[in-house]
Amino acid sequence: MKKFSTRISIAALGLLGTTGGAFAQDVAVAVPTDSVFILNSLLFLIGGFLVFWMAAGFAMLEAGLVRSKNVTMQLTKNMALFSLAAVFYYLIGYNLMYPLGTWSVDGILSGVFGSAVLEAVGVGADGVDDYGYASTGSDFFFQMMFCAATASIVSGTLAERIKLWPFLIFTIVLTAVIYPIQASWKWGGGFLDAMGFLDFAGSTVVHSVGGWAALMGALILGPRIGKYAKDGRVIPMQGSNLPLATLGTFILWMGWFGFNGGSQLAMGSIGDVADISRIFANTNAAAAGGAIVALILTQMLYRKPDLTMILNGALAGLVSITAEPLTPSLGAATLIGGIGGVIVVLAVPMLDRMKIDDVVGAIPVHLLAGIWGTLAVPLTNGDASFSVQIISIVIVGLFVCVTREFSRR
Repeated sequence: MKKFSTRISIAALGLLGTTGGAFAQDVAVAVPTDSVFILNSLLFLIGGFLVFWMAAGFAMLEAGLVRSKNVTMQLTKNMALFSLAAVFYYLIGYNLMYPLGTWSVDGILSGVFGSAVLEAVGVGADGVDDYGYASTGSDFFFQMMFCAATASIVSGTLAERIKLWPFLIFTIVLTAVIYPIQASWKWGGGFLDAMGFLDFAGSTVVHSVGGWAALMGALILGPRIGKYAKDGRVIPMQGSNLPLATLGTFILWMGWFGFNGGSQLAMGSIGDVADISRIFANTNAAAAGGAIVALILTQMLYRKPDLTMILNGALAGLVSITAEPLTPSLGAATLIGGIGGVIVVLAVPMLDRMKIDDVVGAIPVHLLAGIWGTLAVPLTNGDASFSVQIISIVIVGLFVCVTREFSRR
């Protein structure tokens, strides 16, 4: 989801988001620049609205999976984290994430410090920031939603045992500094992008980052009181409302069409629209694959289906396809998502054996499935390299873990 400058030609707009496959370039048809600007801006606004709706999905999922006595606090955290993400991404994060070639440390740290600035009211074509791309307001709106989603991932894992204000302080650090800096390495044209790292919509840049932060938080805080018996047995702690958790999952599933589809970053040609359609179809297939595999595996392992595993299987499928939702066939997308479902079913009991208390299963869903999805990119995209993908995963993971620990001190 790399932001491009105004130097892009109109013919090249059809190539946005197609890292290796011969899709948009084969069918792209040039359209007037006004139309490109309008359609791209509209894509970001619609995509951003859908990703915004994912905040409701996270809130409903978490409210349904925590115990009744903790529902109000969990919803409070979700409202607060989204609001803080909006403010601090505006104040600091946006320009840290998109230096547009201005680096204080080349390819590593943006040289643009300060708040985001939108175009003037009623601006004309000669006054917009990027006439060949989209309005700054639409781009900021879309990107801010991804930043907020990263923080939402953390809140679910740490539910029921982290106090409100320490969590909100970390949310500020995550959304203002940690997320934007590492995202600039790929989507801002930084050193990971120069290495050839591919992450279309954020299996690593968004989901693994949230997952690493969640894992570090879970290790620091320890499990909930009474979660594990002295003999190592897991004490079940039933969620307050499984219908609400199911609704949250479907809301997230719907929002993911904006998450992945909007990351095409262009809707100004026939090729772009065809690719967005392909992304929507593959995103849906991956979610279905994850849910079906989780359904079958839990039936085989536990002699009955486990709803929470099925919900997380669908989400793991979505995370798995996010790194490359364009190039796979429908069958490959279903398989990629299905492996995400396997990861969830196997990883949840593994974490319990390690006494890592993950209330909503965000670590398997976002961290482990995010790693899998990033490693799966070379299977369908010939421009990707396994070694570069692995190195990038490790670099981002180390950065998040070190900064997460540093922010605690």
